[in-house]
Amino acid sequence: MKSFRRELWFDVPQRRAFINITSDVQRCLDESGIQEGLALVNAMHITASVFVNDDEPGLHHDFERWLEQLAPHEPVGRYRHNVGEDNADGHLKRQIMGREVVVAITAGQLDFGPWEQIFYGEFDGGRRKRVLVKLIGE
Repeated sequence: MKSFRRELWFDVPQRRAFINITSDVQRCLDESGIQEGLALVNAMHITASVFVNDDEPGLHHDFERWLEQLAPHEPVGRYRHNVGEDNADGHLKRQIMGREVVVAITAGQLDFGPWEQIFYGEFDGGRRKRVLVKLIGE
C-alpha cells in the first residue's frame, strides 16, 4: 500500500471565502500514482473547513447567508471566546461545515457523484492556513 502527503496553503485576504480545491487534490492524486484507495482532505486550522458540494455561486451565497444567520460575526461581544480576538463565529461555522472529507479513488480519479467538488471554507481569513491531503491505496 502506498501513501502520499501534501499540504496546500491558502492566503485568503477576506474574512470568509469558499475555494474549489478539487483540481489541487486531483494533482496530488496524479503525482502519487495511486489508482485505487482513499483521499482524506482536512483543514488544519480550527476556523476553516473542507466539504463536498456543488460549485454554484447561488449555493455559495446561500451558505454564506445561512452560516451568518446561525453564527453571526457581529456583535463580537456576544461570544465568550472573543477575548483579544473576534473569530468565535469562525469556530462555529467550521463546526457546521465540517473538518474533512474522505473521497474514494477509482482508476486514478476522485470518485464523485454528479456535481460534487471539494471546497476549502475560510471563516477567519487574513492569515496563512493549510489543508492536508493524505492519500492511501495501490
